[in-house]
Amino acid sequence: MKVWPFIGKCLRLAVEPIRRHWVFFLFMYVLGLACAWIELHPWEKVYGNLYLELFFDLYLVCLLLMLLPRRVGKWVRRVLTVLFYAVSMADVYCFVKYGSVLNPSMLMLVGETNAREAGEFLGSLLNADVLFSKFGWVTLIMVVHIVVSVLSGWLRKKQGAVRESGPQRFGRQMGSWLSAKGAASSLVGAVVVALLVWSAIASWPNKAALWRLMTLDTIGQVEHELTRSDCGRQYEPPYRLAFSVRANQLASQQIDRLIMASDKAQVDSCSFTTPNIVLIIGESFGRHHSQQYGYFMPTTPRQSARERTGLLVKYTDVVAPWNLTSFVFKNVFSMHVVGQQGEWCDYRLFPELFRKAGYHVTFLTNQFLPQAKEAVYDFSGGFFLNNPTLSKALFDVRNEKLHVFDKDLIDDYEQLKQHNGKHNLTIFHLLGQHMNYRVRCPNKQKKFQASDYEERRPELSLKQRKILADYDNATLYNDSVVDQIVRRFEDQDAVVIYMPDHGEECYEGNRGFICRNHSAAIDYDLARFEFEIPFWIYCSHPFAVAHPELYKQIVQAKNRRLMTDALPHMLLYLAGIHCKDYQPAYNVLCDEYDEMRPRILKNTTDYDRVMSEKRDEQ
Repeated sequence: MKVWPFIGKCLRLAVEPIRRHWVFFLFMYVLGLACAWIELHPWEKVYGNLYLELFFDLYLVCLLLMLLPRRVGKWVRRVLTVLFYAVSMADVYCFVKYGSVLNPSMLMLVGETNAREAGEFLGSLLNADVLFSKFGWVTLIMVVHIVVSVLSGWLRKKQGAVRESGPQRFGRQMGSWLSAKGAASSLVGAVVVALLVWSAIASWPNKAALWRLMTLDTIGQVEHELTRSDCGRQYEPPYRLAFSVRANQLASQQIDRLIMASDKAQVDSCSFTTPNIVLIIGESFGRHHSQQYGYFMPTTPRQSARERTGLLVKYTDVVAPWNLTSFVFKNVFSMHVVGQQGEWCDYRLFPELFRKAGYHVTFLTNQFLPQAKEAVYDFSGGFFLNNPTLSKALFDVRNEKLHVFDKDLIDDYEQLKQHNGKHNLTIFHLLGQHMNYRVRCPNKQKKFQASDYEERRPELSLKQRKILADYDNATLYNDSVVDQIVRRFEDQDAVVIYMPDHGEECYEGNRGFICRNHSAAIDYDLARFEFEIPFWIYCSHPFAVAHPELYKQIVQAKNRRLMTDALPHMLLYLAGIHCKDYQPAYNVLCDEYDEMRPRILKNTTDYDRVMSEKRDEQ
């Protein structure tokens, strides 16, 4: 066998998948590029491997179509064409309408849509404002694709005509050019093979990362995977749809387990020891930016003032189990603690136990409400709270709207408190110091400026000092919101517990970055700045008078080690709820409290061991 003719034949064969389906390949490639460029925010850049990876993906699709029987392949190609256009149109519509591409939350909302709402959605696609927006480009590509496909099919039937038209001649020449024998066709084949090899090598890391993402076992693992710098890029609408389906499937599995656990929830008795219990969950607040814990800026003047009265009891050694909000919420709401058998979703959720005991439960959140533009992190943290069955079991009332500033959450409470009963559990979930810090505080309440840090933080640039000022202003605003909440309960027989979900870094020490580092390895600095949190219990004067022993227990426990995954056990104790879910070994106020229980961060690292090793080094 002659070598060069054989190589030439192989090269021509490499072109065959594209030749047979050239209209499909061409328009799907144009559609993919259009979606990628349309769905860019001003601050974003197009995916770096877009052109090569899209070529690689479409070549593989055409190759699979070629391997099918011709008649079957034709119908599969038509189905794929309809599917790709439908998904792309939905994706671009969501971007134009909501500023977000397809995501798990959006798919969850679609699942809850009724027939009337679906009809209204389809009707909105015909709206002139939508058709003449960026969405119109996808429609235009689809229309041209249909015209070219119809003409191509019609012209093939007219092959016997005496005189060819221009479009007919173009269609015939396109196919014959790609399949012609000789040096030209071999050259085309060589180009295709080169592109295929290049695109395969360039696309392999992302394909491996996508496979890793799509084969994880829990929604929590998915969220943590998304924090990796090498996480798989869902660079086209079909990938985003597949990921959204998978995320909802994983969430549904945990929902089923939670509902199963919920069905077994029982309360033996309740003494209603504390008639009003308030839990305030903050956001992204490390204790190293709290004036109460020695920070050089007056970021918590109101909390500090209440601490001086003796009614606000500051706890000195508290850490969060995770530095991700969703993981913290799962740990804090579940009666499961780190180290126990099973997972968080195999245990009861504490608000349901309060409801079964006879407490009226109110939930006010400024993050976890289902919305189209919700990030996967909020989806992961709130999916179980927003499930209709579980929400009904957990809460009597809850707010229905998110706000720019947390102060408006208090207005929601004022509207809902008319439903309060004799015994109440109220949960506030604030936006706190969540990124972007600059927009977490109203301009008229900003106090700190970049110039205030020139002396104490001279190593920071002007831009960095501005960001630091923004974070401290957000902390100061948070102080005012928390104080407003406390004021509403200071004349009642009540306790108010404040805890942020996790810490936050804002140019701590010489680390030089903000937000959080999601490294799997937790060193001393990471443990300090991202897991150590402020924590306090405010006891109203009526409470302190009515429950002197309990108030004494709260004060005596202030220096005990605590990780917030055990918080529900303390809450049940404050309420006087007796049930098999309650374990005194996890209640920081109880004499049986196991203070030496290992505080395992992210299920991997013993916080106290890290601290001890650092002290030994010094």
